[in-house]
Order: sequence, then C-alpha cells, then structure tokens
Amino acid sequence: MKLAIILGSTRPQRQTSKLAAWVFNKAQKMPSIEAEMLDLQDYPLPFFDEPMSPRYNPKRQLSAAAQKWLTKLESFDAYIIVTPEYNHSIPAVLKNALDYIDWQISKKPLAIVSHGSAGGARAAGHLKQIISENRGVAISSNLALTMRIGEIFDENGTLAEEVAKQPHGPETVLQNLLQELQWYSDALLSARLKSV
Repeated sequence: MKLAIILGSTRPQRQTSKLAAWVFNKAQKMPSIEAEMLDLQDYPLPFFDEPMSPRYNPKRQLSAAAQKWLTKLESFDAYIIVTPEYNHSIPAVLKNALDYIDWQISKKPLAIVSHGSAGGARAAGHLKQIISENRGVAISSNLALTMRIGEIFDENGTLAEEVAKQPHGPETVLQNLLQELQWYSDALLSARLKSV
C-alpha cells in the first residue's frame, strides 16, 4: 500500500509534526506499506477561489502549486490525515488543501489521527464529512489523543516509554488503524481495478 501521511498544520513550533513523525515511523516498519509524509508547508496553496466545484468544472485551470499538490495526492492508495483541532474544527490550511481536490482521493480509504483538548474529536468529525464529500472513504478506526503532544513525543516522533507500554494505548490503536487501513486499501483497489 502506498500511504500518504498528511501533516495538517503549518504553524511555527507546531506539535502536530511530532505526532505525524510517530505515525510515519510506525507505518514505515510495516512490510506492506510504503509511506511518505506530505507536509502542507511544502504545498503553499493560495486560498481556493475557483468559480465552481472542481468536480464539475470542465475548463478548470490549475496553478502550478495546485497541480503539484493534486498530482502528488493522486499517486497514493490510502491516506492518514494528522490534524490538531483549532476552534472546534480543522486548521484552515488543511481545509483549503482539501477544497482543491476533484477526484484524487475518490474511492480510496482515509484514516484520521487527531489531537486536542477533546482528542480533536470535533476536528475529526468535520474532517470525515469533508472526506465523504470528496468521495473518499473515511474508515471507522481513528486515533484521538488528549495528552499534550509535546510532553509524550520527542522531536523525532518517539513516544515516551511509559505511554508506549500501555496495553491499550496509542501504539496498539495505531497498529490496529494501520491494519484496517491496509484492508480497505486492498479491497478498494481491487474494486477500482474491476470498474476500469
């Protein structure tokens, strides 16, 4: 499975990058996964201002920045979006990047890893609606962390030992999420190939 881990925050001194690094490191250790980090800092997009939905615009004109983002996005089989919660929702930069999508994630699975005072639950809920409208498949497994990211992860995405040892803690939840995402990726890829 070719997996994109989308880092959904571009704030200076963001803590989400530590969480995304941990997800990336764990995914890379699975033999069936080829993971790549997509940091939205590397895809600076202007505010979406197209005259209609990208899915219904036959004369769509893409900027070089938008083309780079969409071409990269389309090259994956599955996605994990790692997001903080800002004001009970997702960061504006993440919403803007998702607004550019037309068919790149259609019929492909996406999982959500979120963090915040309520585990990023409200951001995750909004994100599932956005994914669905973009014709992606939001899987039921997700990972929501209420713990302070800066206190349990180091700069390289290494989880603190006392948290890593928890029997039903983040390590177990992420492992189960990755396995479920692999299952959906295999099933949906097979279905997409049959419909070609």
